[in-house]
Amino acid sequence: MGSNFVWIPQLVDDDQPRYLALVDAIGNAIESGVLKVGDRLPPQRRLAWKLGLNPSTTQQAYREAAARHLVAGEVGRGTYVLAGSKEATLFRLKHCEGQTRLIDLSTNVPVADPHNHDLHDSLRRLLQGHDHGLLDHYLGPEQLLLGRIRGAHWLGNRGLALSADQLLLCGGAQQALALVLQSFCQAGEPVMLEALTAPGIKAACRQLRLPVHGVALDNQGLRPDDLDRVARASGARVLVTTPTLHNPTGACMDDARREAIAGVVKRLGLLVIEDDVYGALTDRPPLYPLLGDQGIYISSLSKTVAAGLRLGWIVGSAKLLSQVDPHAQASHWPVSPLGLHVACQWIDDGTAARRLAWQRAEICERWRLARRLLAGGLHNAGQASPHAWLGTPQGAEAVVKQCREQGVEVVPASVFAIGASEVQAVRISLSAAGSRAELKRGLEVIRQVLSAQ
Repeated sequence: MGSNFVWIPQLVDDDQPRYLALVDAIGNAIESGVLKVGDRLPPQRRLAWKLGLNPSTTQQAYREAAARHLVAGEVGRGTYVLAGSKEATLFRLKHCEGQTRLIDLSTNVPVADPHNHDLHDSLRRLLQGHDHGLLDHYLGPEQLLLGRIRGAHWLGNRGLALSADQLLLCGGAQQALALVLQSFCQAGEPVMLEALTAPGIKAACRQLRLPVHGVALDNQGLRPDDLDRVARASGARVLVTTPTLHNPTGACMDDARREAIAGVVKRLGLLVIEDDVYGALTDRPPLYPLLGDQGIYISSLSKTVAAGLRLGWIVGSAKLLSQVDPHAQASHWPVSPLGLHVACQWIDDGTAARRLAWQRAEICERWRLARRLLAGGLHNAGQASPHAWLGTPQGAEAVVKQCREQGVEVVPASVFAIGASEVQAVRISLSAAGSRAELKRGLEVIRQVLSAQ
């Protein structure tokens, strides 16, 4: 668009708050091509004046649009449209007041147990004890060390024998991934991802201006031959991968595949960033122990114990960790003292292990339900997973549209694809539904949609 273009939307006159109407207008303009990648939105105050809104309303709308990954703001430069807005479908509000409630099978979150009172009990004990001043202070050296000790203990369940100095605390896996990529990659440097990749990984690369190259997948995840080909063709030296319960396909590498991938990595001198946020839901070992000093391992409690704790760990050799965080400070800035206290307590007293066991058992039941209702359409049907990958021979986008019209949200393959993709499939989050009964209703809708094609 020309430099003189100024986008001024026409807001729909409905019952939703004005800031949400403005967010919808931004999303619709991006979807229709009126706003293109890199276009600058009007300054918030100017747009507020043009639309007759309070400046706080446009400010709230821009914040929500950024949270949905539609736009990004740069201090001193303004607010710009992001690339790849399809990923934003995962972050849009699924329900507004006055609308029929959707069954959300689109968001990968751990199953919520409505009968669990662990957090309530932990906070009550905290208030009754002598540590209730946690929010009055920054994290101290003792708390940080305890978090690393408890982290090493927790990751021992994944077969990793670690000492406290082999890991850094972080505010969840997404922050860890962004920090590691920023530490090892310069803007413009190519990065290899799985050809179908979690939107959060794509978003981190886009934000850091790292061009991405997709590596082909099969039913065990990354293909070693294509990793070799893409690394040589692109010149990329960094690979981000999820070897266990890959998102979105649910693929898990067996021993032979992990050995083959490690062989390519060592032969070409690659650096592997392993995202193992789902790994604890299985008995499959990580790839990391096979990589030596060519691997960095990322994990958290968000997908297995409690999404809201926002605590994770970055594991690697002393040399690699010193490059990620030379002063052992930047990684733990987002960690909440309260969240760290609860997480350490739960790891110490067995609550975290109990919650993980419950999560695994519940996911197994939901997986059996999906296998029964969707039968032969599921890929990687042998391993219980919090998300299912369902082939849609007649077109994924049409299935998503028809499911939404019947009150069910699922995600098309295009959201996960690196570049153009002819894959026709949808991801179904089995853990997002509030109950097995709700999940069953959603899966029945999906089955009906597929059978009608």
